Amino acid sequence: MPNDVQPTILVVDDTAENLHVLSGLLQPDYRVLAATSGERCLELAARSQPAPDLILLDIMMPGLDGYQTLERLRANAATREIPVIFITAMEGSEAQLHGLAAGAVDYIAKPIDPPIVLARVRTQIELKRARDRLKDQNAWLEAEVARRMAENETIQTVTIHALAHLAETRDPETGNHIHRTQHYVRALALRVRHHPRFKDFLLDRNIALVVRSAPLHDIGKVGIPDQILLKPGPLSPAEWVIMKTHAKLGSDAIELAEEDAAQPLDFLTLAKEIAHWHHEKWDGSGYPDGLAGEAIPWAARLMALADVFDALITRRPYKPALSFAQAHEIIVAGRGSHFDPDLTDAFIDVFDECVAIALQYRDTSEP
Repeated sequence: MPNDVQPTILVVDDTAENLHVLSGLLQPDYRVLAATSGERCLELAARSQPAPDLILLDIMMPGLDGYQTLERLRANAATREIPVIFITAMEGSEAQLHGLAAGAVDYIAKPIDPPIVLARVRTQIELKRARDRLKDQNAWLEAEVARRMAENETIQTVTIHALAHLAETRDPETGNHIHRTQHYVRALALRVRHHPRFKDFLLDRNIALVVRSAPLHDIGKVGIPDQILLKPGPLSPAEWVIMKTHAKLGSDAIELAEEDAAQPLDFLTLAKEIAHWHHEKWDGSGYPDGLAGEAIPWAARLMALADVFDALITRRPYKPALSFAQAHEIIVAGRGSHFDPDLTDAFIDVFDECVAIALQYRDTSEP
């Protein structure tokens, strides 16, 4: 509430004379609303625009008394934050304690002392203004944090895709490979997220991170010579040794980026795992480290299946594209040897979705 806006006070008393006295006392400095019952108080508090900044509430009233009225005010999301001062002829500390325990911010006894009333009202209005300012600041801060997080995520995504496309400039036949594999990974992760083996780490945030990190899986190919990377035929044993180094080259590059970061970034951790181990096989016959089974990080296992499926259905310098049915057959045959068995089962379940992804993001050079 800006300081130049006149605060609104709702005065509630079943006696017209009391309303007149309080209204006359407050009106020079405040906008005053009046109600003669608890029911009318609830209506005005909920519907008035602007809403009251403070309510002066009599306790002893026919129908809803002050305690019941306050209880209903607190039960309504639209009115629960409005501070309430009880004004009553009830005497004794027990009545005051009851009022404060019910949620009132202050307690004024009748007959009223005008300077006391004005001083306590002013105090509560200033507190209300301070709370409103803090609430507005918190709302702004939350919005600013959300904006900056979204901006950071956008920057990360753009940077990842820029680096991935840099790798693709060395291997132009891959085309939309990074987009397709991202979507395959997401489809597989969503399929197994409730599986007992995966449910503890395939949470929404981790799925989003692995999908964001997936495009960096082949970033190490920038370090492979063209005569090997683009060779239109089988690689020699010596050439194959060099080609396999792209996995470690990629993870090393990402690790250097991690070292430059001011704080750990989870997506880089996953990207490093994917780059380093997405060519490992479930039976331990993969590279570069010959990891087997659960020793292969879960993100790399997801990427392994997505990457192989896309490689099978895509034309490369050394091979033609296979049909979806042929690729399906090869993936299924690799269950428990090349691929995590449960991820293979998930692939079978989402195969039609993967086909749709492949068609949506097919390379323009593909027939």
